[in-house]
This record gives sequence, structure tokens and C-alpha cells, in this order.
Amino acid sequence: MSDIAALPSTRSSTDLERMYQKVTRRVVPLLFICYVLAYLDRINIGYAQLQMRTDLNFSDAIYGLGASMFFVGYVLFEVPSNMLLKKVGARKTMLRIMLCWGAVSMSTMFVTSPLEFYVARFFLGVFEAGFFPGILFYLTLWFPADRRARIVAFFMAATVTAGLISGPVSSFILQNLDGVHGLRGWQWMFLLEGLPTVLFGIVLYLWLDDLPSSARWLSATEKEAIARDLAEKSHGVPAETASHRTAFRDRAVYRLSALYFAMSCAAYALSFWMPSMIERAGSVSLQRIGTLSLIPYACGVVAMIWYSRHSDRTRERRWHFAFAVLLSAAALSLCSWTEGMLWTSVALISVSLAAVISSFPVFWAVATSVLRKESAAVGIAIVTSLGAVSGIICPYAIGLIKTSTGSLDYGLYACSGLLILASVVMLRMKTD
Repeated sequence: MSDIAALPSTRSSTDLERMYQKVTRRVVPLLFICYVLAYLDRINIGYAQLQMRTDLNFSDAIYGLGASMFFVGYVLFEVPSNMLLKKVGARKTMLRIMLCWGAVSMSTMFVTSPLEFYVARFFLGVFEAGFFPGILFYLTLWFPADRRARIVAFFMAATVTAGLISGPVSSFILQNLDGVHGLRGWQWMFLLEGLPTVLFGIVLYLWLDDLPSSARWLSATEKEAIARDLAEKSHGVPAETASHRTAFRDRAVYRLSALYFAMSCAAYALSFWMPSMIERAGSVSLQRIGTLSLIPYACGVVAMIWYSRHSDRTRERRWHFAFAVLLSAAALSLCSWTEGMLWTSVALISVSLAAVISSFPVFWAVATSVLRKESAAVGIAIVTSLGAVSGIICPYAIGLIKTSTGSLDYGLYACSGLLILASVVMLRMKTD
């Protein structure tokens, strides 16, 4: 009999809490940093295009298609990448992903034509594929379902943190390193923001363990306690015996994919086009655009962490999700009426971004509970892959609309409509 089994029942909850705090301190901060770098390399194109479109004569449609090409590669290779994850292990998978995407991100500095831009963005998506769903699956190996929303929220706060960093850092590089050693600011930006990814990929490989059972920093008692807690809170889901085809036959996977598609459309519309939206509202300085972009992301960090904890505490998911996406839809639609109204525009962007970002950890808490354990890794990859089609469609479609009409308005209305539909789908879902 293990030591943990012998502990008095009055202490078991305290011991578990202390143990999970230990696991969180070891696992989550590094994953947080790595995902900050991933999202930074994904969205910094929104700032680079403020110079690239002039230097390389890129239209909004070219920029939108280039932003979309990332997701073409991402969607095509995400499921295969996650299918390999359990065979080769999380550490090796994440090392391979980070080394390759960091190198491709840096190579974007050599782009001179639309074709080269498309190719660079495509391969960035290819090499980053599997990273996000891989980490989500990795977290399910360490944390039970009743702890995941807050853990996923902290991890996903990395996307907001990347936004906080991307604006001021990217605009500073664009403005202050422009012309240094004969390179334009956007070239320095890709180089300096891609290099840390390679370095942290190596750190991640050396620091993390594939499973709790192989973690030398956990005692035998702690390893057994985690295994038993995960088993007790798996809601009777059978052990992993089914093939990957189980995930493709699961209708819940496709409902979740539709939800993720709608959420991602709004999130990517804001991430990729926020600099242009702020510029349209009255700010023309690169440095000022970067500074103002801090505000929506700062609001997003606070909102997401508080909202996910509230969802965990109340053990309610569906209405939390629905309220968040409906609020985001309303604010996003109103953004189209704020041309020339700088602070009103920033306020509405902040509300919309904070609300839609807050829906993501609630969504993943639902998804990791609904998906069958035997196909969870592949199921998560399918959800993120099909949902990531939004990244193919949304940036290019909005770029095309802006090139044709000179306005982002119709694209923002479409994203708002998708969020409204997402609220209806979630409220009709059985999440228990």
C-alpha cells in the first residue's frame, strides 16, 4: 500500500493541492513561454505588413492570402503531427516543431515577392502544426478534468501575452532598427523574434518529462497519486484501446470543430487586423499603434483568467461560453462604426478580444471532457485542424473585402454572425 493511500482523508485534499501546485510550477511556465513564442511568430506579420506592403508592393489581398497560407500548412500537417506525438513522445515532438518553425520564421526576412511570402508562411504552418493540440493533450496526462479550465486558461494567456509583447516590441524594432546593417525593420523583426524559439525548443527538451511516471522530480507516492486521481476523474471513460478512426467517427469532434472555427475567425480577425483597425481609427505612428495594442491584450489576460476560474468554481460551461461569444460579437460589430473615434474603437476592440479569448479555456474544458479518452489526442488535433480552416479563410477573405471595398466592416459583421451561431450550438450541446 502506498504512503498516499495511508494518509488521513482530512489531509488528502490538501496533499493533492500541494502536489498539483508542484506540477504546475514545473510544467506550465515553460509551456507558457513556448506558446508565447509560437503565437508571436504567428501574429507578428500584422505589424510587419505595415512596412512590407510598401517595400514589396503588397496589397491587402496579398497580405491576407499570405497570412492564410500559414493555416494551409497547419491544417494539412496537424493531425499527422499529433498521431506521431504518442509514438515519439512529447519532448521530441516539441523539440522538432520549435527548431523548424523558428528557422522558418527567421527565414521570412529574405522574402522579396508574393510567392516567397506564401511559401514561407506555408512552411511556418507546416512546422508549427501539432504544437498547440500536442500541449493540450500533454496537459491531460498531468491534470484531471476538474483542474483543466484554469490550467488551460493560464496556458492560453500566452496568446494574450504574445499580443502584449508583439505590439510594442515589433513596433520598436520596425521603427528603431530600420536601416541597421542595411536591413529593413521588418527583416530585423523576423530575425529577432524567431531566434528565441530555437533556443527555448532545446530548453523544453531538457526540462520536461513525457509522463508523470518518468518525472524524476516526483516521488513514487506523488506519481501514484496523480495516476489514481486521473483514473478516478476520467468519468469511466475506457482505457486507450481504439484506433485513430474512433476520433473521425465521433460526432462531438465535428460539433466542437464548428465552435472552434467560429471563435477562431473572430480571434484571427482581431489579431491580424488590429493594427489596421487602430490605424483607421486615428493613429498613424507605428510606435503608437504598438502601444495602443497593449490595451486589448491586457484586458484579455485579466478577463480570461478570472472568467475561467469562475467557470471552474461554478462548474458551469455552456452559459459561460455563450455569454462570452455574444458579448464579443456585439463589440466587434460596433467597431465598424468607430472610424476616426480612436478611444471608442480601442475600447470596443478590448471588449471583443477579451470576451472571445475568455471563451477559449471554457471551450477546451468542455472539449477535453467530451472527447473520448481513447482518441483524445487525435480528436483534439482534428478539432484544431478543422477549426484552423478559419485561419485560411478569414484573413484572406477580410483582405479581399478590404481591397474591394476599402473597409473591414463586412468582414467584421461576418465574424460576429459566426459567434452568434456558436452560442446557439454550445447551448444545444450536452456537455456532461
